[in-house]
Amino acid sequence: MQRKYILPLFLVFQIIGLQILPYFPLQVEHYYSKGLYPIISNFSRIVLGKIPFSVGDLLYFILIILGIKWIFAKRKTWRIDWKNNVLAILSFLSVFYFCFHLLWGFNYYRQPLFEKMNIERDYTDADLLIFTKKLIARTNAVQMQIAKNDSLKIIVPYSQEQVFEMNLNGYKTLSKQHLFFEYSNPSSKKSLFSLPLTYMGFGGYLNPFTNEAQVNYLGPTYSFPMTTNHEMAHQMGFASESECNFIGFLASIKNEDLYIQYSGYSMALRYCVGNWRARDETVFKNLIKTIHPGILKNYKESDDFWKQYDSIIDKGFHAFYDQFLKINQQKDGLESYNKYVNLMVNYYKGREF
Repeated sequence: MQRKYILPLFLVFQIIGLQILPYFPLQVEHYYSKGLYPIISNFSRIVLGKIPFSVGDLLYFILIILGIKWIFAKRKTWRIDWKNNVLAILSFLSVFYFCFHLLWGFNYYRQPLFEKMNIERDYTDADLLIFTKKLIARTNAVQMQIAKNDSLKIIVPYSQEQVFEMNLNGYKTLSKQHLFFEYSNPSSKKSLFSLPLTYMGFGGYLNPFTNEAQVNYLGPTYSFPMTTNHEMAHQMGFASESECNFIGFLASIKNEDLYIQYSGYSMALRYCVGNWRARDETVFKNLIKTIHPGILKNYKESDDFWKQYDSIIDKGFHAFYDQFLKINQQKDGLESYNKYVNLMVNYYKGREF
């Protein structure tokens, strides 16, 4: 076989293999997520964590430039040499696909957190209502502790670099309850692509090749700690968006700092009341009346921020990412972000914050 066919053929084998992998979540959990991945992840974070800028963003930028340069160079010979060009593209995709899964992507196939933590999957409207009211009371209390006035929105007074450092406290406390949430060797960065990310509608992402938590630094300050904690959960090898929302929430509210607690509580509350808006408009309106005006101002601040950048671009990227999630074992796509309400409601049955 000619060498030019090897990598494209390897891509086919990878795709076939990944259709089988979902049937072996415990093996993926044991050998990859708790075996090989922590070694890869910690090595990447130790090497790159101290570098003040995002190495992963820089690598993506270089790849984009090289891709444009390659396309430009091949523009005149594309029809004549189309076969070799297609093989070259498939070879690149094969290597990219392999590296993505080896360095992080196999975590999509690990044991679900529901099973790992023995949390029920289903809940009733009554369960959700109890939890939402409890969450409103706690969020109101934290907002009042900080602002001393229920009508003032919360502005986090720390630099984003300080938040990166302070978030470690929450994970340290959380890991005392659940050892598998232990986090070390931080590598959180302000994304160089924050403006493009904003137009795409994303608060951050994990670079799977460098294991850097990339956070969009342009948005409202109140949501920044929780968003960072979400991306840090991805670094620990949790691929599910709902699971990372849940872990990020726990790490936020376990933090000793009130501002970081508020970030976790307020964002979780927004998901819960949003859930009620879809379920029962009357209940939703009654719940909104009990939330402090300052908290609602933070929500409006967030809405106003994202509305500025609302365009066909973010709709296109959301549609793409929705399909990406569905391909990678998250059948609910972008709706999986909302699924962490299930985890919160059932985890806190019989527990206090």
